[in-house]
Amino acid sequence: MTTNDGLEKLRGWFTGRLPDGWFEDAPEVVLDREEISVIGRLAAPQVTDDVSEAERSGVIAGHVQRFREDTRERRVDIAREAEHRFGRKVSWGVRCGDETTMFTQLSVPVMTRLRQSERRVLDTLVDAGVARSRSDALAWCVRLVGKNADDWLAELRDALQHVERARAAGPQV
Repeated sequence: MTTNDGLEKLRGWFTGRLPDGWFEDAPEVVLDREEISVIGRLAAPQVTDDVSEAERSGVIAGHVQRFREDTRERRVDIAREAEHRFGRKVSWGVRCGDETTMFTQLSVPVMTRLRQSERRVLDTLVDAGVARSRSDALAWCVRLVGKNADDWLAELRDALQHVERARAAGPQV
């Protein structure tokens, strides 16, 4: 399912399954081992040019909340169907204007072993109040790397897709 072809089939299934008019175009579908995230773009609400940035932000937040409430029952039904079909939990989110809002997301425990110098980094973040716990500090570090290494991570993901295609073309054992 993590191959590019599998992701395209998944995106196609959601695009075909979602009600017409929910999103401006096909949703973005992000996949990992545990979760499928479906993120659609909402049409921005109409506001006049003279409104403040705070009011514009409030209008978008209200628009997103209304969409979330109005579509909840249908999203739950589609998510149950997809979870049964694809064996992963489904998370929902939207983009509206420059804002991305995730309605649901999994928080999956990840086991790791760290050396003392690495634990000290986490403890420093906790002691400084940047994070509440080592777990939060580690999540903060991962988000920071993800934010600052987007180009490198995109190149790495692209290389992994080439490896997956080569494996799929090879002999089946």
